[in-house]
Amino acid sequence: MTLDLRLAPMAGVTNAPFRLVARECGAGLLTSEEIDARALLADNAHTREIARHLPEEHPLAMQLLGADPDVLAEAARRLEAAGADAVDLNMGCPVPKIVAKGQGAALMRDPLRAALVFRAMRKAVTVPLTIKIRGGWDDRTLNAVEIVRIAEDEGVEAITVHPRTRSQQFSGRAPWDVIAEVVAAVALPVTGNGDVRSREEAEAMARAIGCAAVMIGRGALGAPWVFGEVSEPGRTLGRPPTEEPGLADPVTINRARIIRRHCALIEAHLPPRLALLQLKKHLAWYSSGRPFGARLRPALFGATTAHDVQTLFWRHWHAVTS
Repeated sequence: MTLDLRLAPMAGVTNAPFRLVARECGAGLLTSEEIDARALLADNAHTREIARHLPEEHPLAMQLLGADPDVLAEAARRLEAAGADAVDLNMGCPVPKIVAKGQGAALMRDPLRAALVFRAMRKAVTVPLTIKIRGGWDDRTLNAVEIVRIAEDEGVEAITVHPRTRSQQFSGRAPWDVIAEVVAAVALPVTGNGDVRSREEAEAMARAIGCAAVMIGRGALGAPWVFGEVSEPGRTLGRPPTEEPGLADPVTINRARIIRRHCALIEAHLPPRLALLQLKKHLAWYSSGRPFGARLRPALFGATTAHDVQTLFWRHWHAVTS
């Protein structure tokens, strides 16, 4: 059985270049970072940039953030018209400014409103409607099963579960048993998410809880090859490695190629100021865990041009791998 591995939506991270790199490394269905429904309807320039995608990314789910059923329904229509292959509702964001508006994980606290949202969005689009939830608001309100049963009744077609509560944020271990409870409660396909940083851990999650797919978020930062690399030394999935000056190990060669591809996509598809910021962030993640990586990161963030950021990174990369 083929393991269905997916890239999790992450605000400020999973833009078109990163999504496409993940796809080329072996990721399945991609999901955009969260798109504010009201801002989308107001034709906000920043939101337009977030919603922009590349033809090669399909199939692509586009994720909406909001709480008003009518606003979310109209935003869902627009995303479908723009080419979304599915529309996903964010019910997991734990950020205080988001939940203060009743959005993200706050929707877990209001099952009635959630039902109204599901109903309005389901009527608005013909593509699959999916949701991404948490285990609940806090340890006293672990209501993931209640929410997914409502979602199933209202025509939601698939569910992703991050089992930590909103109050946990990203601390502690993700309780996979919460995902297993959801899998047992509904007939819908369930994607598991939380504390997965390798194919081996993804396989362990799929075996343990019987989920249809596994979504990787923070484990893919600085390691999009997580979707394709397998345990045997030298073996990779996806495109074959190309020559890389000074490198001989096939895995290292393949990773260098992926990083260069990612950098090229960032420069090709993002505005210059945003491209510079994204290069700094992602190359800092690519240096994480490497010898003297902590020394490199201040220099990366201090660089003023895309060329300088990449020169610093590759000088360090070859110095510690050759």
